[in-house]
Amino acid sequence: MNKKIPLVYSCSGCSSAAQMSKQMALWLDRHGKAEMSCIAGVGGGVTGLVKTARSNRAIIALDGCVLACASACLSQAGVAPDSHIVLSEFEVKKRKHVDFDSAQAQAIYDHHIVPIAERLMEQALQNEK
Repeated sequence: MNKKIPLVYSCSGCSSAAQMSKQMALWLDRHGKAEMSCIAGVGGGVTGLVKTARSNRAIIALDGCVLACASACLSQAGVAPDSHIVLSEFEVKKRKHVDFDSAQAQAIYDHHIVPIAERLMEQALQNEK
């Protein structure tokens, strides 16, 4: 585990917007830009996962819509994200029973999500000095 990279928590709902947020969190994790952790475990009070959330690492909360479930789960554990991204603010539509628009997801990821993760990682490196 690289403690310089931020943790990322995503919405885990079933709408297209929720699934887009989850996919972006997976991309961040797989590309080494953040470490994905389990928001359901945080919301459920699972000791080890709450401890990880409270570990003083930078946190990105990725929510699909204004309900902000990932952020709310963190709040229940007494944790505030360093960056809270709500995909509906990027005109992502919340739809049931359909997949998200992959081109839209990639564009938002490349132009907005990655720079946020990189900024948080850079801040962690500077704080270490």
